[in-house]
Amino acid sequence: MNAVKLDKKIVAFQLAKSPDDELGTENANTENAIEHIHEKVERPEKLLGSTYKVKTPLSDHALYITINDIVLNPGTDHELRRPFEVFINSKNMDHFHWVVALTRVISAVFRKGGDCTFLVEELKAVFDPRGGYFKSGGRFMPSLVAEIGEVIESHLHSIGLLEQEDMHEAQKAILEEKKQAYQEAKAETSKDGEFPPSAQLCMKCYTKAVIVMDGCMTCLNCGNSKCG
Repeated sequence: MNAVKLDKKIVAFQLAKSPDDELGTENANTENAIEHIHEKVERPEKLLGSTYKVKTPLSDHALYITINDIVLNPGTDHELRRPFEVFINSKNMDHFHWVVALTRVISAVFRKGGDCTFLVEELKAVFDPRGGYFKSGGRFMPSLVAEIGEVIESHLHSIGLLEQEDMHEAQKAILEEKKQAYQEAKAETSKDGEFPPSAQLCMKCYTKAVIVMDGCMTCLNCGNSKCG
């Protein structure tokens, strides 16, 4: 490096930025420009929503669950669709007070930002002390709150916030073989032709689809088996 002789007083100075520094600043500005959901995000005039109908044997009237989503950074590579609020309506007013409270709490969690998927497991783990009920197809639902959790889970799957846990193709093939073998041996099917009426309740997927196959308790719905 050659020495430079200064013949005037230094009155100001500025540090030169390297290309890496400029790139870091650009990335930081881009990150700051990305909008994330948080408590101070104002509700837009228009939200995208989906309404789900829930019919249970607990009431003559159906429950209608509406989940509205907010779209962040629309039209960009960072576009995100996130749940923003939930409403539950029904002609049955028996559960009105706790339903309103539940929707407000869930909506507050949605608007706070961060990971809201934990709500699904929390709601699905709620059991009614009076006992749950069976849905069509033999699936057991431990409570009405748990079914609301399942609706939220389905919605989060639809907007890409939760990944669908599918069985491997090999596992599906083995399961279909077991279903066929059992039906041929017993010639016994349920009303919908899917699971035998003598099947027991599976404690993993809450479906009456557990039968004895090759001396082992096996679920024909999710593949869960005591023998591994």
